[in-house]
Amino acid sequence: MKLEATTRTAGRNAELRHDGRLPAVVYNKELNFPVAIEAKAFDRIFREQGMSSLIDLELEGTNHQVLVREVQMDKRKRVPLHVDFYAITAGQKVEVAVPIIFEGTSAGQKEGGQLDVQRREISIYVLPSQIPHDIKVDITELTIGDAIHISDVAGQLPDTAEILDDEGLTLVTVLAPREEIEEEEEVTEELEPEVIGRGADEEEGEGEPGSDEDREE
Repeated sequence: MKLEATTRTAGRNAELRHDGRLPAVVYNKELNFPVAIEAKAFDRIFREQGMSSLIDLELEGTNHQVLVREVQMDKRKRVPLHVDFYAITAGQKVEVAVPIIFEGTSAGQKEGGQLDVQRREISIYVLPSQIPHDIKVDITELTIGDAIHISDVAGQLPDTAEILDDEGLTLVTVLAPREEIEEEEEVTEELEPEVIGRGADEEEGEGEPGSDEDREE
C-alpha cells in the first residue's frame, strides 16, 4: 500500500488539517523527521490495513517502508490528528500487534451461552516481510466452557515469529448463560482475576517520535 508524503514545517499543524492533510513523523533509531500526508488517503489505508501492515511512504522520490505506530485521535470527532510512522530497517525484526478475527457463531452461543472475547490481538516479533495481516480463528465448535488460547493459534504464525505474549493467555471462551452465572455467585463469592494489558513498547534503543507539543498543535 502506497502513501505520498511531503516535508512540513513544525508549527503549522492547524493549517495542514484545515487543508485536508495530517501532520506526521517518521522515525527509528537513525531517523526522525516531520512529514505531511493526505488525511483521506491515510484514513482509507488505516481502516483497511490497521497497524500490522507495511506502508510504502513516498517522500520526494524516496520510498520509506513504515508501520503505523500511533495515531492521535480527536476524541469528539474520532478523526486522526497526528500519526507516528516507524521506519523499517531491511532484515531487522519488528514488534507488531497482529489482529485476531473470530469467525462463525459458537455452538455454545446457540445453546444460550455468552461469547467472552478477552484478547483481539497477539504481539509478535517478526521480520517485516512476514508480518501477517491478521489471524483468523474459527469458533464454531466451541461449546459452553470451551476456550481458545494463544498457544492454539501459534501454528498460524510464520516459523520465524516470536510470540511476545504468554501463550497460555485466553483469547476467547464461551460462558454459561447469565442465569447460571448469577446462581453460582449466590452460592460462593470468588475474586475475579485481574487482567493486565501489556503496552506496546518501542524497540529497545530506538529513537522517539516527535514531541507531544508537535502532535497537539
